[in-house]
Amino acid sequence: MNKSLFILATFFLIAGNANAQRDTTKTQSIDITSSFKPVLRNAVKINFSGSMLSADTSRYVSGYTIPSQNLFYAYQPISLKPLALAQDTNLYLGGRNFLKAGFGTYNTPYFAAGLSFGDGKKSLINITGNYISSKGKDIEFQDYSMLNVKGSGSYFTPKNEIYASAGFTADNYYLYGYNRDLFTFKKSELRQQFQDISIAGGIRNIVSNASDITYNPNLQLNFFTNKNKLSETTIMLDVPVEMKVNDEIAVKVEAKADFTNYASKDITPGNSKFSNNIIQIAPAFVYNNSLIKLNGGVTPTWNNGKLEWLPNVFAEVKVQDKVFMIQAGWVGRYIKNTYRNLSAVNPYLKSLDEANNTKEIEYYGGIKATLGKHFNFSAKAGWISYRDLALFINDTASDEKSFLITNENKANNLRIHGDISYISQDKFTLTAGLTLNGYTGLNQNRKAWHTIPMEFTSSLRWWAFERVLLKGDLYLWNGGNYVSKSNIARALTGGTDLSAGVEFKINKQFSAWMNANNILNDKYERWNNYQVYGLNLTAGILINF
Repeated sequence: MNKSLFILATFFLIAGNANAQRDTTKTQSIDITSSFKPVLRNAVKINFSGSMLSADTSRYVSGYTIPSQNLFYAYQPISLKPLALAQDTNLYLGGRNFLKAGFGTYNTPYFAAGLSFGDGKKSLINITGNYISSKGKDIEFQDYSMLNVKGSGSYFTPKNEIYASAGFTADNYYLYGYNRDLFTFKKSELRQQFQDISIAGGIRNIVSNASDITYNPNLQLNFFTNKNKLSETTIMLDVPVEMKVNDEIAVKVEAKADFTNYASKDITPGNSKFSNNIIQIAPAFVYNNSLIKLNGGVTPTWNNGKLEWLPNVFAEVKVQDKVFMIQAGWVGRYIKNTYRNLSAVNPYLKSLDEANNTKEIEYYGGIKATLGKHFNFSAKAGWISYRDLALFINDTASDEKSFLITNENKANNLRIHGDISYISQDKFTLTAGLTLNGYTGLNQNRKAWHTIPMEFTSSLRWWAFERVLLKGDLYLWNGGNYVSKSNIARALTGGTDLSAGVEFKINKQFSAWMNANNILNDKYERWNNYQVYGLNLTAGILINF
């Protein structure tokens, strides 16, 4: 045991002595030798096969009908302009500002202008105006002038459109249709100086409401005067309401009130003063599907306090979708014979003595058809019964220079109308229409004075080149009957009026234009003793900005 302890002690002494003799001034290092080397694995690459896909031999044919290229059924084409956003509104936003001016024969200045403000989303205001005048050469005082200024605007809310308008019209005509061998007048004595101030406004919904009701109540005021001769004030209220029951059935009700006060001035032997009022309530039931549209209703009407029942029944039946349609109806209406409305037809009208409105009941049938992509035509025949039909006759009791109104208490008319059109987008438009009237059954008058038995109209608009627009219009009519000084019924000869025009676009802003009217120089008389101008030319420039 002691021997073992001695050997162990001797071992530790030797180890401690060796450690005390080590050189600590040198840096110690450890070398590790290993055969392992870290490496990255190669990524696995997906290889696409170059084999062809098998062909799909099945063929699916989808039916597609090319839309008809006659979307612009109008006498004047409308240029198409790309828009970033299609605004859901019927207000016109393209070509918003323009100025058109020109001059022509018969000392004819012409001006027209239009300005627009607003974006069409929240509000929009349009202001337009035009002026034209001429001085005749063949007949003394064969002059006229027309001025028209109108402003309209709309304010849009999320659900409604609030709209209003105001206009002013000043027209001057002269009663030059008298015998100069028998009478002499100053120009101021012959003047028909019409002034019309109109104010209108209303509100309509532009989106469907919870009850699917559409409404458009509106009010219009007219202040019409023939200076120093008469004045006429009219208030018109219209409240149409429509409710859809479902996709095919709807119920409509429209209430109208039309009140007019008339008063003449400085008339010998006495002045006239009267009211002319019409009130209507028109309920109707509407059924409309892909094949038939049916409107059934009746319109009770109070004509100056007298109740009349007017029919309001008509239907349209599609024999072939978008190709052929049959229409028929039994409808009635009142034509209000105010001085404002009558003088718009014949500006040489004398003052009125009483209020008589024309009741009209019509039975009609007709067809409408589309041939190919561009042709459209329609034909309609109707039997019309009149009560208190307003007819124009010369004032044969005096100088014949003005016209009086005679009311025929009963008359009938067989009216036939047809029209045809060829429309190729906005590049070419050709329209033509023919109307025939056959008046019979008159009691108080021998003839339907100054009505038109036959009337033909046609219009051409053609962009012959990229910058050249050609225009043409033809008006052909057969003359009606009139009463001569000797109380004999005579017939007017009728007339033919051919007009043509051209417009050349110089650039996007400037265009030059020229019109030729009554090219055949046919100096016809639409109204007895009132000859129209012969050939006349106007030319000018159009600026868009």
